[in-house]
Amino acid sequence: MAELTTDPGPEPDIRETVRERYAAAARSAAQNEDVGSSCCGPAVSLTDARGEVVFGGALYDGAAGEPALAASLGCGVPTAVAALHDGDTVLDLGSGAGADVLISARRVAPSGRAIGVDMTDEMLDLARRNAADANVENVEFVKGYLENLPLEDGCVDVVISNCVINLAGDKSAVLREAARVLRPGGRFAVSDVIADEDMDDATRADTAQWTGCIAGALTRAEFEHALAGAGFVDVRIDETHRVHEHAGAAIVRARKP
Repeated sequence: MAELTTDPGPEPDIRETVRERYAAAARSAAQNEDVGSSCCGPAVSLTDARGEVVFGGALYDGAAGEPALAASLGCGVPTAVAALHDGDTVLDLGSGAGADVLISARRVAPSGRAIGVDMTDEMLDLARRNAADANVENVEFVKGYLENLPLEDGCVDVVISNCVINLAGDKSAVLREAARVLRPGGRFAVSDVIADEDMDDATRADTAQWTGCIAGALTRAEFEHALAGAGFVDVRIDETHRVHEHAGAAIVRARKP
């Protein structure tokens, strides 16, 4: 594992807003509070305008009875489509409370391992506690920025993520880093929010919506272009459900040649 590299600093105001919101969500989860109704400042909403659940652990339908899902703020289930195998090394971008890392670790055991990268100390602390409580040992949680991952080139087989890439200020940099750390033939399988082509400027400018996984989302064409620019092939984007008037959740898959 390489040493943590210097923060490249894209969109510092947005990054700090995201960090504060998700740190508050981690503190709420650690205190057994509802992450969708507490937090400092406006809540991280898990429902859409009609009150339907579109984010969070409920989307997993209680997968594996994972307690870490209580703190999930994701928009899908990337582990369901990542085709994980014994011996794989899996990297979760923006691993939060660690649910996807723990699920992955069990699937790639006994010879594989799962790594979570997150920039929020509170989430990292919560993830490590969750791993210890679950007696899952083939995991590692490291602090880092997705635009500058603290990993060596070509060291993982699969990159997953759950509603995090849209929060990054420089998504192209995140995808280039994902490609860099993947081995040749490595797989990319993430859940993320995809913006409609007609998303209005007011929604895109709303930082509160950004931390709720909406305003920072790429359109399908933009995501496809960014993946191709990072060197990925066999790109496939499948919408799973609507999360907003102007956006939907999707599974995004690709492969490193």
